[in-house]
Amino acid sequence: MNIPSDIHTHLLPSVPGQAVVNSPSLRFHPQPGQWYSVGVHPWESGSAVCAEELEQAVRHPQVLAIGETGADKLAGVSMDRQLEVFRLHARLGMATGKPLLIHAVKAAAGLLELKKTMRPHNTWIIHGFRGKAQLAEMYLAHGFCLSFGERFQPEALRLTPSDRLFLETDESVVSIDRIYAMAAAVRQTSADSLKHTVACNVGRLMSEAGLYPSF
Repeated sequence: MNIPSDIHTHLLPSVPGQAVVNSPSLRFHPQPGQWYSVGVHPWESGSAVCAEELEQAVRHPQVLAIGETGADKLAGVSMDRQLEVFRLHARLGMATGKPLLIHAVKAAAGLLELKKTMRPHNTWIIHGFRGKAQLAEMYLAHGFCLSFGERFQPEALRLTPSDRLFLETDESVVSIDRIYAMAAAVRQTSADSLKHTVACNVGRLMSEAGLYPSF
């Protein structure tokens, strides 16, 4: 499998291994050659969560990341319950070394507090980050990484350190190559250079999780 250039998508890529495909843990059926993330979305965290089933999915060798998990104040689930389910994902991340892909909407305070108290050694990534520079700086100061999709605030993208940066398509119909071109223009670099940067970051995640691509 390849090193994926797209850290989070809901669609199977045309080239196997090009992206980390999100799959709910209850419906995880991996296809050959693909990378996945598995977890319980905060919008679905009100339902019963089978910890054993989630752990089994997380430990699958094609699962590169855990999530998306997180907290969303717009979801129809109590914040206490969302954070309870998030802590389950976070503990699995710490046990496996796999990164968390975090869905965060108006929930920065709770996530920052959990990062402080849990003191994880694995990587926590805010996916689809659309916030302004001030929020980006807050997350970065607490050790988070940021993943940007089609809609981003240019200043937030510019100030993100290269070793904390990821790109994704999420549910967008815009191609990952187009997103690299957009991000490269903002960061005043080439798309190829940016792809190399992100590939190094993803490779680091894979190494931390004990996963290695084959060529």
